[in-house]
Amino acid sequence: MERWWSRRFARLLESFADPDRLADRQGTITQLRVDPCEVVAKVRVPGEVHDLTVGIGAIDELGWRRVEDELASRAVFRAKLLAGEVPPEIELVFAEAGLPLLPMSAGALHLMCSCDDYGEPCPHAATVLDALGRAFDQDPFLILEWNGRSRDALLTALRRAPAADPDPFEVEEEPLTADGYWAAPSGLARLRERRAAPPVPPGFVLEIAEPPAVKVRRRALVDVLLPAYEALAENPSSPEE
Repeated sequence: MERWWSRRFARLLESFADPDRLADRQGTITQLRVDPCEVVAKVRVPGEVHDLTVGIGAIDELGWRRVEDELASRAVFRAKLLAGEVPPEIELVFAEAGLPLLPMSAGALHLMCSCDDYGEPCPHAATVLDALGRAFDQDPFLILEWNGRSRDALLTALRRAPAADPDPFEVEEEPLTADGYWAAPSGLARLRERRAAPPVPPGFVLEIAEPPAVKVRRRALVDVLLPAYEALAENPSSPEE
């Protein structure tokens, strides 16, 4: 989806960084390279060039194997990834494995710039973070690269994995007999045994849906509603209220 990843990345940054600092962007990027666990960039300002890195914690090999196994077991995810698409819902697969796909707090994002501005982020880092979000829109596989798995490595693992489970709604017809009457349920009855889906992040539906062309006091409707979703998630009403 167009601009999904940059919007998601920007909203996460705004949740823990100074919005004024994020908006105070300075310089022109002359280099931006996404490597495992860090982004390396150069930002040119009048008279000098600043070196900058944006680091995150690594997902270890065991964590990546869990994610790859889960992606391979879900036919839709596997098909989309092999077709060159990174669906937004992939974030839920990482969350279910306890592995955030994007930094969720200030402590998870390590900014280092050669300038002498000690603000968080400095104007040069703000420029790089903005450019990084736009780069994620152009190639979402860069997000996985940043987390330690290249596109080629992930797709190779998915191709080598066993075939995904069949669609549970495609039920094989069984003859109606008394045999096995008290046996474990099969067919559609097995659906009751499937574990519940993990909870989605607050406002997730707002972010994956196409934003409506509605504004409230010149603000996009999604931006107006998202804080309410997040507040409800943090302070759910009790049954007595």
